[in-house]
Amino acid sequence: MVNFDPQIIAFCCDQSGYPAADMAGTLKLKLPKNIEIVRVPCAGRIETIYLLKALEKGADGVLVFACYEENCQFLRGNLRAKGRLSYAHRMLEKIGLEKERLEICHLATNSGVKLAEALRRKSEQLRKLGPNPCGEKL
Repeated sequence: MVNFDPQIIAFCCDQSGYPAADMAGTLKLKLPKNIEIVRVPCAGRIETIYLLKALEKGADGVLVFACYEENCQFLRGNLRAKGRLSYAHRMLEKIGLEKERLEICHLATNSGVKLAEALRRKSEQLRKLGPNPCGEKL
């Protein structure tokens, strides 16, 4: 799938992921095409249904950018997010969709380079998996 540009939804925690995305933009880092950033107050506020709904609506992959486990401003938000991703992975396996389409990445506010690398890596991984076989196209 050489011409396939995966659609990626990136849920970005307001305390880490979103500032890192802002830094990536400020540094003019090259990001893959078709990235949609969704700003959330805390990664722990992302319910499992929203992760699955993004895939149902046609996203090829979902990345959750959360604080490092020991640095969550809300104490356990990133642990909640990790648990919800684990649950979503089990649901994806049951319906026959690759769990690799859904991932969490822990980073700090100054991690624009790490965010850009994670998005590029995820885009390449999704390119190998191919388009999401279920859901609408965004």
